[in-house]
Amino acid sequence: MITATEPFHLLAKPTGAVCNLDCDYCFFLSKEMLYPDSDFRMSETVLGAYVTQLIEAHAGQPEVQIAWQGGEPTLMGLEFFEHAVALAERAAEPGQTLVHTIQTNGTKIDAAWAEFFKRKDFLVGVSIDGPQAIHDAYRVTKGGRGSFEQVMRGLDHLREHGAEWNALCTIHAKNADRGREVYAFLRDECGARFMQFIPIVERVAGADLDDDGGVPWSSWRDRPLYRQEGTAVTSRSVTGEQYGRFLIDVFEDWVRRDIGEVFVQMFDVALANWVGAPPSLCVHAETCGRALALEHTGDLYSCDHFVDPENRLGNILELPMAQLVETEQQKRFGAAKRDSLPVQCLECDVLFACHGGCPKDRFIETASGDPGLNYLCDGYLAFFRHIDHPMRRMKALLDAGRAPSELVADYAAADASRGRNDPCTCGSGNKWKRCHGRPAAAGPSSADTIETT
Repeated sequence: MITATEPFHLLAKPTGAVCNLDCDYCFFLSKEMLYPDSDFRMSETVLGAYVTQLIEAHAGQPEVQIAWQGGEPTLMGLEFFEHAVALAERAAEPGQTLVHTIQTNGTKIDAAWAEFFKRKDFLVGVSIDGPQAIHDAYRVTKGGRGSFEQVMRGLDHLREHGAEWNALCTIHAKNADRGREVYAFLRDECGARFMQFIPIVERVAGADLDDDGGVPWSSWRDRPLYRQEGTAVTSRSVTGEQYGRFLIDVFEDWVRRDIGEVFVQMFDVALANWVGAPPSLCVHAETCGRALALEHTGDLYSCDHFVDPENRLGNILELPMAQLVETEQQKRFGAAKRDSLPVQCLECDVLFACHGGCPKDRFIETASGDPGLNYLCDGYLAFFRHIDHPMRRMKALLDAGRAPSELVADYAAADASRGRNDPCTCGSGNKWKRCHGRPAAAGPSSADTIETT
């Protein structure tokens, strides 16, 4: 039995890139091209190897996370997952906790799925981009129709059965300027208490774009294999400035009422870096390489964002995954995140919180012309600097054995003496009364609609 030197996270893709939706911005759909003769269904042999090797690699660890993603993993059917859980329960060490997670578009979830997720204590990540007009802008079916109503039906089943779930919300051109609205919708109308905000950055070669930043294909199915290449982005992509503003807008609402009640991954990651604890998200960790992707064939890749021939480590039917994870190739992949930072990043006052962001987004130049700056740098810089004081205050509270939620009262006291025409604390330049001094709307007004593509 081979164990890993330290825990790692693995996203298993039992259907490969196959999905029942055709989301415009999905970078993974084209990965079908890697396996032209496949039926895109994980075999019993690969399933058994995945589950047993993952648990063996974490021998002696109190907890093992078994994570499923896609494509759309629920296309494998409920029986597949019942079997997968049974295999894991037989392989687990005495006293070892199994944490089952699945990322899904939610459209296939019915009462049977929801009952299973509740019974087996799954954490279900549901992709939803905001109110219907926002969500349906890009998250569409094969026929080009919006998927919002199907997702909400699936979410209803999860809530009715008491299954644990979180919201996976991508930030793109259609919702980037609607941070408060999206947050209020997820919190108040969906009942989400755990949220992830994921920036959409679609890299392409500049020659692939038209004058409006569009591409000559309607979805990733119509283009060559997607790689992390190119220094241009599509018009669907969020800008760095927009992403920073989105996070700040959400933070200004969250810090006033939701600390300890709603958990936003980016805020938890930031607090971890402020207090000196390991962050839960590789994007803002010093190095990476401990979050890998497993294809339905048993092929293991360095990262979910780098599923390409150059970053294939091997196949778990040929070499144990614990051995593949510890290869020199993977070690170099993980260390490059730290070792390839440009001087501008190394001298930055928020390097401790940012760590340069994800390597997939490091494709622009610094002010001095050095390569390797993150495309989202402007947003990270604005956000991390904006939250410095409240993060320091939360750290002080934790150090004193007190709850960070006490910060809510601090903000309430400051807001009570704030003038209606004072500048808003978010830094937008708007008046307090017209910005975070008024409740956030959970949906667009009739005069504020969204054009779909």
